[in-house]
Amino acid sequence: MAYKFFEVENDNHVRIIQINRPDALNALNAELLSELAALIIECQRDKSVRAVVLTGTEKVFAAGADIKDMHDKGFVDIVESDFFRPAIEAIENLEKPLIAAVSGYALGGGCELAMMCDFIICSESAQFGQPEINLGVMAGIGGTQRLTKFVGKSKSMEMHLTGRFMNAEEAERSGLVSRIVPTSELRQEVVEVAGKIAEKSSLSVRYIKESVNRSYETGLSEGLRFERKSFHSLFGTDDKEEGMTAFIEKRKPHFRNQ
Repeated sequence: MAYKFFEVENDNHVRIIQINRPDALNALNAELLSELAALIIECQRDKSVRAVVLTGTEKVFAAGADIKDMHDKGFVDIVESDFFRPAIEAIENLEKPLIAAVSGYALGGGCELAMMCDFIICSESAQFGQPEINLGVMAGIGGTQRLTKFVGKSKSMEMHLTGRFMNAEEAERSGLVSRIVPTSELRQEVVEVAGKIAEKSSLSVRYIKESVNRSYETGLSEGLRFERKSFHSLFGTDDKEEGMTAFIEKRKPHFRNQ
């Protein structure tokens, strides 16, 4: 299927989704976000897809929401249209790992989109920022909340109030990204990481994702209860038997995702 704003590729059980709106630095408009929502929903439905990579170009991941798309909207318009919602809900409902491969600019809505992913691997050229204050507005799809959880109140507050960008090295030090790789190797590296995840038991992957997110979203006691129940549940799977048997027999496991 052809998409207007995305290039889509499959690498074994990895679905690679590349934002492709070069004339606008991959800015996020309503049509693009609707298309992204449909793509993510399809990833959830397609049983052959076990991990998803979301990327842009070497120059830009996404330069933010499309200002031309929002310029003429007033309070009632923006409330009623809520054009970010379909993509947000699709990503939040995705049970499979979603990895952001960020090179160049990830600003405003682009930074927020990257932070919605399960983790970020970036290139040396990556620049993150929430510069909405320069437009007389503020982040609206999680920027004030997720960035604060990633990097702490002080750094988040400074970035939101001044609009300054954070480079790759600072992003790694601050915990925003998992690691940095050379720009020319970013896509290949992230696809390889996604491929390693795709080889694991999809049941374990799903429970791990849910458990880490529970830690991120709730208190310690609630997170521990959820982790313990998930751990117990995996002992009822064939994959647990295969994984432990393969370990004892010193061979690679062959998971059947059941």
